[in-house]
Amino acid sequence: MEMGPSMNLTGGSACDSTIKGKTMDIDITTYEDLSLFSHEEEFSIFHKLDFTRTTQGKDLLLDYFNRPLDKLDAILETQKVISLILAKIDQWPTAISNGTIMVMERFYETPVDDIPEGHNLPAALAYKVFHGPDYSIVRYSVSHFADFVRGLNQLVSLLEGPDCPPLLGGLLQRIRKDLDQETLQSLAKLKQGVKLNPVQVIQYGNFLRYRSKTAMQSLIEIHSRLDAWYSMAMAMRRYGLSFPAFVDQEDPYFEATGLYHLLLPHPVAYDVQLDKEMNFLFLTGANMAGKSTFIRSVGVVVFLAHLGMGVPAKSMRLSLFDGILSNINVVDNITKGESFFFNEVQRIRNTLEKISGKKKWLVLIDELFKGTNVQDAMKCSTAVIQGLIKIRRSLFILSTHLYEIGDELKVYPNILFNYFETTVKDDQLEFSYQLKKGISNDRIGYLILKREKVVEMLDRL
Repeated sequence: MEMGPSMNLTGGSACDSTIKGKTMDIDITTYEDLSLFSHEEEFSIFHKLDFTRTTQGKDLLLDYFNRPLDKLDAILETQKVISLILAKIDQWPTAISNGTIMVMERFYETPVDDIPEGHNLPAALAYKVFHGPDYSIVRYSVSHFADFVRGLNQLVSLLEGPDCPPLLGGLLQRIRKDLDQETLQSLAKLKQGVKLNPVQVIQYGNFLRYRSKTAMQSLIEIHSRLDAWYSMAMAMRRYGLSFPAFVDQEDPYFEATGLYHLLLPHPVAYDVQLDKEMNFLFLTGANMAGKSTFIRSVGVVVFLAHLGMGVPAKSMRLSLFDGILSNINVVDNITKGESFFFNEVQRIRNTLEKISGKKKWLVLIDELFKGTNVQDAMKCSTAVIQGLIKIRRSLFILSTHLYEIGDELKVYPNILFNYFETTVKDDQLEFSYQLKKGISNDRIGYLILKREKVVEMLDRL
C-alpha cells in the first residue's frame, strides 16, 4: 500500500501483533479522492471520526486508517470489540487523559537525580531538601501514574466478561498481568487528589522509574489501542452509523440502502446494488447533480467496512474486497510536462495493471477523459469501458458527461444505467439528488451561463 508523507504514519507496536499482515490495497490517490485525509479538517473523514482522548490513541487510529483489513475474521472480531465498547460507552472511565500520558512519558525521558531505594522518612526528607526540583517532578508524575493505573483497572472491570471478544480479552489479560504487583495496586488505591507524603513519593517514584518502566510503556501502547477503538465506537454513536454485514463469497457484491456521504451536513440517501451479474454502474447526470458525491459515498463506506467499524447507511451487505481504486481528481503535472489527459491515461493504465488478476476490486471513475476533445473522449471512454466490463471479479462505478456513448453500451448485460436528474423551473436549476434508472439527457451548460449573467455580460461587450 502506498503511503503519503502527510499522513504521519506510525509504526507497529507490540500490541499490534494480532492484526499484522496484509492489508486492503488502497493507494495515496484513492485516499485523497475519497477525502479520507485532508489538511482541512472539515473535509476529512479521519478528523470527522476522531474522538480519541490521547495523542497515542490518535496515532493508532491513523495507523488503522492506513491499514484497512483484508481478512474477514479480523474485521468481524473488530466489529465485536467496537460493539462491546459501544454498549458500555456511557461508563467509560475518564481518569486517563492526554496530559496523563504526556506526564508519564516525560517522567522516563527527563533526567532526575537518583531516587532513593530506602522507603524511610530520613531518606525521603533528604531527597526533598537536597533535590527539590527533582522531588517535585517525581511527586507530580506519581500522581498521574496513579490516575493511569486506576483508569486501567476500571477499564478491565468494565470490559471483562463472557461476551468479551478474544482480541480484546487478550489485551485485558495483559493489563491484569502488568498491574499484578502490590506496589501498583497500592498506588491505584490512593484517593485522587490526595497529596502524597515524602515517603510515598520516593517509594512509588523509585518503583515506577527503575522497576516498571517496560510494563508502563507496554500499558500505554495497549491503552492507545483501547482509545482508538473507543473513538470508532463514539463515532458510530455520534453519527448513527451501523455495522455492515459481510457476505463470505468469491464473487464481488455490494448492496446498501440509505447510503449517504458522511461529510455532508444535509445528505440525501441512496439505494444501490452491484454484483457479478450487474457489476458495472454507468452513471450520468449534469454537473452538480450529485455524481461525484455518490461515487465517493460508495468508496468511503467500503473503506470503513474494512476497518471493522460502522458505516453511514441504513443497511449494507458486501463481499470482502482486496482493494479500492479511484480516478476522480486527476491533475496535470507542469513540472514534469505531463498533461491532464496523459495523467488520466496513466491512471487507467495503473488501474488495468492492478485489477487484471483474480482479486476483487472496487473501481471508481469520475468523468473519464476530461482532458481531451469530445470526439476523442467518446472514443477513448468507449474503448476503456468495453475493456473493463470483461472483468467480472470487480465492481465498477463510472460517471460521464458523454451521454451519447450509453446507447452503444446497452448491448452488454452486466451494465446498470443510472442517472441524477436535473429540472429547470423559471430558469433555476433544481437537483433532486435521487438516483434514477436510465441515461440522463440534461444539457444545462448554457443555462448556467445565462443564470450567472455571463451571457448578459458578453452581450454588453
